[in-house]
Amino acid sequence: MPTVGEVREVLRGVSDPELGINIVDLGLVYRIETTGNRILVEMTLTSPSCPFSSSLPAEVESLLRDRFAAYEVEVALVWDPHWTPERIAEDVRRRLGTS
Repeated sequence: MPTVGEVREVLRGVSDPELGINIVDLGLVYRIETTGNRILVEMTLTSPSCPFSSSLPAEVESLLRDRFAAYEVEVALVWDPHWTPERIAEDVRRRLGTS
């Protein structure tokens, strides 16, 4: 069974198309759970009106299915709590000059 850390590292390969920052460092991944033969990822977007609201979760699901083919993958898009720029990883905020 993959670990949460292994799943997180795979998700670093998915970037927000507008910002070019991976979804983990951007703070869009709220929860990763691996139990039995199942991988669950709860993620959000920077806003409900994000033009990538269907394509980004689909990309996450596809990448995880490819990498962990023997596991059932579920990607849930959640809006609570609301994403804020404070969720961005500190080192990324420094690079962006927003910290």
